[in-house]
Amino acid sequence: MHTMKRLAVMFALTGATIPAGLAVAGDHVYAIGDPAYQAECTSCHIAYPPQLLPARSWRALMSGLDKHFGTDASVDPQSAAAITAFLEQNAGRKRANKYLSSADPTLRITETRWFVHEHDEVPARAWKHPKVKSAANCTACHADADKGNFNEHGIRLPK
Repeated sequence: MHTMKRLAVMFALTGATIPAGLAVAGDHVYAIGDPAYQAECTSCHIAYPPQLLPARSWRALMSGLDKHFGTDASVDPQSAAAITAFLEQNAGRKRANKYLSSADPTLRITETRWFVHEHDEVPARAWKHPKVKSAANCTACHADADKGNFNEHGIRLPK
């Protein structure tokens, strides 16, 4: 992991703020954008940035909303078509993101090579924290994740 990223994780783990003037590489800020996507998806979780999965993964997720990770998250056909189109148009592209897999559709962002790479120094105890519960709970550590901001300056691991 890059030295600056290590420093950001170290400050986050200790609860300290990153000193002014310290630039941290790897800023990840995404535009979520689509009101239908936000309205439907945020009723249960954050509207994950479409760039975090390739189009084939979003298609697979949207085609299985009746069994979405053990929950029926079905939406009306018109909303499903509009949301699917938005996700496909804004999906991650392999050329732009070397960590997107070319294998079968990955349905969990937490199982992508990108996620694993970005979180490789998060201690195991952090994932087990009662306020985190799951790697899919982005807002537990990224305070502005619901706004598409996963910037390393805003990381705060629960204590």
